[in-house]
Amino acid sequence: MNTMNMPFLDLAPVTPEIIITISATVLLILELIFKNKAVLAFVAVAVAASAMYVMPSSYGQTFGGMFVSDGYSTYFKLIFMINLILTILISLKYIQRQKAEYGEYYSLLLFATTGMMLMASAKDLIILYLGLELMALSTYILAGIKRHDIKSNEAAMKYFLLGAFSSALLLYGISLIYGMTTTTDIYKIAEHLKTTEVTITLLLSMVLIVVAFSFKIAAAPFHMWAPDVYEGAPASITAFMSVGPKAAGFAVIGRVFYIAFQSIQADWTPILIGIAILTMAVGNILAIAQTNIKRMLAYSSIAHAGYMLIGIIPGTQESMSAMMVYMLIYAFMNIGAFAIVILLEKGEEISDYEGLSKSHPLVAALMLIFMFSLTGIPPTAGFIGKFNLFMAAVKAGYTWLVVIAVIFSAISAYYYLRIVMNMYMKEMKEEVAIAPSPSLGIAILITVLMIFVIGIMPSVVIG
Repeated sequence: MNTMNMPFLDLAPVTPEIIITISATVLLILELIFKNKAVLAFVAVAVAASAMYVMPSSYGQTFGGMFVSDGYSTYFKLIFMINLILTILISLKYIQRQKAEYGEYYSLLLFATTGMMLMASAKDLIILYLGLELMALSTYILAGIKRHDIKSNEAAMKYFLLGAFSSALLLYGISLIYGMTTTTDIYKIAEHLKTTEVTITLLLSMVLIVVAFSFKIAAAPFHMWAPDVYEGAPASITAFMSVGPKAAGFAVIGRVFYIAFQSIQADWTPILIGIAILTMAVGNILAIAQTNIKRMLAYSSIAHAGYMLIGIIPGTQESMSAMMVYMLIYAFMNIGAFAIVILLEKGEEISDYEGLSKSHPLVAALMLIFMFSLTGIPPTAGFIGKFNLFMAAVKAGYTWLVVIAVIFSAISAYYYLRIVMNMYMKEMKEEVAIAPSPSLGIAILITVLMIFVIGIMPSVVIG
């Protein structure tokens, strides 16, 4: 009798993803057993820590070279894990207050993170798309997890419709590339394009992929979903979405454009420059008019996507590294700011912060640190991130683009420091109660410490 010898896949490179996926499934079962959902949160944190532990030993390729675990993907996965752990810590008591303490909450966070990890490790466009859909479907549900809240439902529906539209554009772009090159392997596409003339079809596929990725990182003019979704989703999920999907989007932009589309860099660079400038302008200018702090942070998030695109444009290793460092710093300062929003029982309107320094001086001081860091004021990590990013662009010959970014960064000081002015220079109309918890305190402590550690000793993350 003939036997068929099937080679057993080397699963070592995909071990962190397997750990998180299995754990997310097990959490769905545990949810039926444990009425105290905090148990599920602690399990999820332990799972994230375990995945971080095995990451250094997971380097390699698997699934026929479609999945790669290397230094580039591991760096982004570290950001995803930090994002996951901090999100869980700020969620624990908050989702109880919001009456959204469902067991699947933590499972969906793990599934979304798995999708991001697949995107960062994708060496093939099919894996990239699978990861993107896993991440997107999980975050659509998380955005609408406050089932009783009409704003949360609206946010989920808008996010789903626009997300589905961007996924369709990405698929169409991938299908055009496959039609030209007969492969979905990013490195084989690069080899094929080196010997191919630039055609209208190639440019169209590149533009469609740029548009799809721009939706994911909320870059203008494809940012329209972000303010409504950020406002309607629970604040903890808004914090999660402002870092994780954005980092995953930049991870795939880096790999696809630096490798697959490297031979047509002269064609995609002007497009990304235009998007970067428009994104910085839209994000910073529209943030000024906001009265809701979640919408203001949504436009701030859009503006930061514009800064980070400056790291992609030069196409140098130094600028790419600077963008990755900026993404890590952004995770700490943005989640820290959202942690303060969550700490206040009623803290979603900017007017709620008036006179906060008198009723809760420590909370006001912490918010001041996060606002200073988002502005880019030394000695915070935000200053190091912007300085490092802008210097890399200047060295690559994009001084004029850095000048534009500095001007928009100066404009951003207006809306960030408006929060500080409200807290320290305005009289308190009504005392705002705070809802502290040990886990929220740990998250705030971690983010504040990292902002100062990176700000004072940048060598911790640079070089």
